[in-house]
Amino acid sequence: MQPTKNIRNFSIISHVDHGKSTLSDRILELTKAVDPRDMRAQYLDSMDIERERGITIKAQNVRVRWNDHILHLIDTPGHVDFGYEVSRSLAACEGVLLLVDASQGIQAQTLANCYQAIEHDLTIIPVLNKLDLPAADPKRCAQEIEQVLGISQDEIMYISAKTGDGVPELLDTIVDRIPPPSGDEGAQLRALIFDSYYDQYRGVVSSIRVIDGTLASSTKVRFMHAGTQHDIEEIGAKTPVAEPVDRLGPGEVGYLIANVRDVGEAKAGETVTSAVNPAKEPLAGYREPKSMVFCGLYPIDGDKFEDLRDALEKLKLNDSSFSYEPETSTALGFGFRCGFLGLLHMEIITERLEREFNLELIATAPSVAYMAYLTNNQAVRVDNPNSLPSPNSLDRIEEPYLNVTIISPSSYVGTLMELCQSRRGEMVKMDYLSPERVELIYKLPLAEMVIDFFDQVKGRTKGYASLDYEPIGYAPSNLVKVDILLNGVSVDAFSSIVHKDKSESYGKKMTAKLRELIPRQSYDVPIQAAIGSRIISRETVKAYRKDVIAKCYGGDITRKRKLLETQKEGKKRMKAIGRVEVPQEAFVSALRLGD
Repeated sequence: MQPTKNIRNFSIISHVDHGKSTLSDRILELTKAVDPRDMRAQYLDSMDIERERGITIKAQNVRVRWNDHILHLIDTPGHVDFGYEVSRSLAACEGVLLLVDASQGIQAQTLANCYQAIEHDLTIIPVLNKLDLPAADPKRCAQEIEQVLGISQDEIMYISAKTGDGVPELLDTIVDRIPPPSGDEGAQLRALIFDSYYDQYRGVVSSIRVIDGTLASSTKVRFMHAGTQHDIEEIGAKTPVAEPVDRLGPGEVGYLIANVRDVGEAKAGETVTSAVNPAKEPLAGYREPKSMVFCGLYPIDGDKFEDLRDALEKLKLNDSSFSYEPETSTALGFGFRCGFLGLLHMEIITERLEREFNLELIATAPSVAYMAYLTNNQAVRVDNPNSLPSPNSLDRIEEPYLNVTIISPSSYVGTLMELCQSRRGEMVKMDYLSPERVELIYKLPLAEMVIDFFDQVKGRTKGYASLDYEPIGYAPSNLVKVDILLNGVSVDAFSSIVHKDKSESYGKKMTAKLRELIPRQSYDVPIQAAIGSRIISRETVKAYRKDVIAKCYGGDITRKRKLLETQKEGKKRMKAIGRVEVPQEAFVSALRLGD
């Protein structure tokens, strides 16, 4: 057990791709926490998908020694979809390193993460990274930090995480500036779980930060929110290899294995106390992350439904921030309606299901959760277009809005304003951070951002703009449900809720696309887009044409007419009893993300 005056708990926060994982690597090397033979780039990113995409998805923690001090480093994700991971990590710290790329300056999520750290009342050490780049402009970036964040230039540390320059001085600064944890060793035990994952051999492994009291390996513990009791199997610290210890004292960060088989009991934000002498009040914990984007996941092979259910259950143990419930579709069979924190989160979960569990999936078009208010004042949450109540019983529909912050070079302001206005955005404010860089804040409907907004922002600014957003609640909108009919029958997988002004263009786009994808039948197949009973767009897949009068040459016209009438009757009868066969590829192509 370590004396609290020698402990420093800190987190690294920044915009995506500003060098958090690289700085973690240098700290591990400098403190000799990892054998040089085992060292690899992005050491703390353990998932294959993290290494391939070059992003951090799960927060990681590691204990290292620097001189006489114990440093607990918590590496956090940078992408906006994983912001909830950042907030959990900050609750376990006393200070943060705010990392800024010296060639790019302050970006949207630099601001968002800095404000989170201020909310948690943490000591902030600003760090300018990537000084080794030819494009680095530390003087301009230092002025930006002072102007935008109000942090004096004298407090800024200058490093290159890639080469290691300035990192030893940074570790000394962490020891000097970040306060040691406060906690009473003699008080009743209170420890905060800030992450959990499922190990198939050992059950739930929880990352914990001891706030008060002492956690000993012989303690019988109680989870205060879940109300369950468990015997501890092992406690320890990650160095970064799991290293068992006998006790964890106030301020220490480690892991806990306590024969827990259900991750629902060991949620992030849970307070662990002693079963014999429990604490009176649990710790504050966290807000539950709310799903923002929804889509249906269906196995291409209908027999794999049970496999998909098992895969979702196992994945939920490692990532408690997505939700799922069973649903059925006449077109796609049995599947699940899943909720995610954002589009990247949705892509990551879908890819993990396909890769880790060998499943082939169809994902329906992503949608958002609307609030439908009925004429009897009852409110209904609608996360699936097919569950929208009938127009007769509807009073109004409200949709979720976001506060969107875009930081961009000032030369791209015009094209960004045009993009935001075309997506029904309202400008809140515009600030020049410096003569070359501008911050735009817009109020935008989430539904308009869900497909390709991020790609459009990056495309229009040649990759120089950065984006951050936060939910600000619901507001009424003029929304309608657009149904797609094949041969007069509605196909539920293609239904969508869109703004009335955009309904016709959506209907035209969808019918034109399906006309290319649906194979020809023996009769004409009308593809229609409809709002209620009003048809707003139509395309037709023309029938195969068999030349029934090819064998007639010369002679009376009545013989030809008779053959044509017989063919016409046959097609009419076939159309009445026939069912349009839509191949799986057509569903996959029509529902593909971003199309």
